[in-house]
Amino acid sequence: MIEKFFEWGLWNSRFVVILAVVFGLVGAITLFVVASFDIYGVVAYVFKVYANGLHPDKFHDIVVGDIIGAVDLYLIGVVMLIFAFGLYELFISDIDTAKQDEERGSKILSITSLDQLKDKISKVIVMVLVVGFFKRVGLSEYNTPLDLLYLALSITAVAVGLYFLGKVGKK
Repeated sequence: MIEKFFEWGLWNSRFVVILAVVFGLVGAITLFVVASFDIYGVVAYVFKVYANGLHPDKFHDIVVGDIIGAVDLYLIGVVMLIFAFGLYELFISDIDTAKQDEERGSKILSITSLDQLKDKISKVIVMVLVVGFFKRVGLSEYNTPLDLLYLALSITAVAVGLYFLGKVGKK
């Protein structure tokens, strides 16, 4: 009887994962809202600059940098969504609505193992890193030929890494 009660308690302790699911969703929604306000701020800034006939120094760098920063937040929000959905499916229950929408739901958010969850999250994290790299490259100054060589090598390294990440994902 004690064993049965212990096993029941142990099995039902998996519901503590609901905390991670709920707060993962809250975090994702928060990131989406913040990124959307950032994009709105950039659009308002661009209209203000053009409406007043101004063209401040580094205007394009500011606009592109802020938009890339928002994309970065969106991608991190996607990581949080995948994390929340994956934990829910692994520990609590399959998401029936996603199973009914076979065209989208079962492909995007269906998680059947921790390895699959890790793979999906790691791919999005790599994209976050690539976007962050792109933002830094776009805002950097290149004064010497050696700087340009480093730029070319780093872009090549990112491209090769993405190529191999795509190869691994197809297996």
